[in-house]
Amino acid sequence: MGTAEVAGQRTDVETWWRDAVVYQLYIRSFADGNGDGIGDIAGIRARLGHLRDLGVDAVWINPWYPSPMADGGYDVADYRAVEPMFGTGDEAAALVDEAHALGLRVILDIVPNHSSDQHAWFREALAAAPGSPERGRYHFRPGRGPGGDEPPNDWRSVFGGPAWSRVTDDGRPGEWYLHLFDAAQPDFNWSDPRVQEEFESILRFWFDRGVDGFRIDVAHGLVKSDGLPDVGHDEQSMLGPVDRGNHPHWDRDGVHDIFRAWRRVADSYAEPRVFVGEAWVDSPERLARYLRSDELHTAFNFDFLRAPWDAPSLRRAIDHSLETVAAVGAAATWVLSNHDVVRHVSRLGRPATNGAGHSLTDLAPAVAFDRELGRRRARAAALLMFALPGGAYVYQGDELGLWEVEDLPDEVLQDPTWSRSGHTDRGRDGCRVPLPWSGTTPPFGFSPAGAHAVPWLPQPADFAAVTVEAQMDDPESMLSLYRAALTLRHEHPALGDGPFTWLPSEPGVLAFSRGAGFACVVNLSDGPAQLPVGGSVLLGSGTDAGDGMLPPDAAVWLAV
Repeated sequence: MGTAEVAGQRTDVETWWRDAVVYQLYIRSFADGNGDGIGDIAGIRARLGHLRDLGVDAVWINPWYPSPMADGGYDVADYRAVEPMFGTGDEAAALVDEAHALGLRVILDIVPNHSSDQHAWFREALAAAPGSPERGRYHFRPGRGPGGDEPPNDWRSVFGGPAWSRVTDDGRPGEWYLHLFDAAQPDFNWSDPRVQEEFESILRFWFDRGVDGFRIDVAHGLVKSDGLPDVGHDEQSMLGPVDRGNHPHWDRDGVHDIFRAWRRVADSYAEPRVFVGEAWVDSPERLARYLRSDELHTAFNFDFLRAPWDAPSLRRAIDHSLETVAAVGAAATWVLSNHDVVRHVSRLGRPATNGAGHSLTDLAPAVAFDRELGRRRARAAALLMFALPGGAYVYQGDELGLWEVEDLPDEVLQDPTWSRSGHTDRGRDGCRVPLPWSGTTPPFGFSPAGAHAVPWLPQPADFAAVTVEAQMDDPESMLSLYRAALTLRHEHPALGDGPFTWLPSEPGVLAFSRGAGFACVVNLSDGPAQLPVGGSVLLGSGTDAGDGMLPPDAAVWLAV
């Protein structure tokens, strides 16, 4: 896949990211190698064969840096080291080498919007005086009202509550500092050139160690409006489109200068490194600005993730995405789940009532989750995603058909959303439950045999039916479908990056070709649908399409 090597053109090695399938690995929940109940680098190394056999091209690893874990590692205390709970720097280097030997590229997470409150810079800021250079690397401000007792503005934390916390100066209440997320995650001040210089140095540190790229956390949030003006309403959200133009802290134009500088760093390597941005913006056109030729290589397509399970909505999301990335010569990316949203099996198995159902609070509480419906639709959604032009992301457990664990006991919840919302929003722990690998009882092979520690989040008993071991030799399993689809994606010349054409179809059906010889048909209607094109079945979800009809919530790949 990718472009052919032609004089004067970039090679497929240089553009591998345009159609790569990337596996998102949430390190604490992937595999436990040392038996303490927490996933680690040793566990990843032991399971690299699973990723190779699955057929993915790269692995994106959620933060593995030293962290107090106030937000699952997204509160970084040291960007140039490895959290001891996960392993050592030598183990990380071995992982990169072993992944490369298996043909897998490695993408790390970088968290540039905020650090941990245990980061050396923030500790220096707390020890320094108001107005000092040390405080200039973050957003410190005097409060409003009598005695400065009110926050500097009305901004709210994504996790709930005010986006400001007050510090003590010389034993008295002092300035306030900004944290768009948890209070343990103070926001960097990107107008300070030392912040830019530091992160360019961090990029080089990991690139020099063989890392192939970075996923950029909260890429749309780094730059804040001069003067930090009020937003004008109470609630803030990251996991949704920006609610207006010229928002004071989301999707500011100044972020693009930062990413142009980062791109120069990435392009300075013999094999250029790559970036994928997490940017929640208000339109595909705004997202395309991040993908101009001198900025980020790719960005997550959240419009596709948020689209309801109906043909018009998905077609609009696909059309708009392809049109806007084409305008800047970028490649599309497609994703169904990640560590911040409800697993798509659970979204597709229950109607959404608020937004697109990316959080538990969006889902219809009075409607029981239909697991079989969710898994059936998830199979069709996977074939749809893998057949679209561009790249795709698989969140760990997607290949097993895992669902959201919605009944975790209150006492085990660790997402800061749970505490900051006053125990009204259960947060994201339900999509982060450790993977089931083998056996019939917890921990399902997550930890090595003989280990006595329990996983950091409990696994439900019915994970027994969906372990890797249980699905391995079942040709009808979700795992077998993913393996077959990714094998065909690598082998068929029409798949990956390339042309795309809608085919005529009846209402409720999506049908398209990917150039000569390949077509994909997905039936999102309530009844059987006639295949709009003839051909031999390459791979199907829910049917062999032998009678020329496709059942509801099914998909098929055809050689035409």
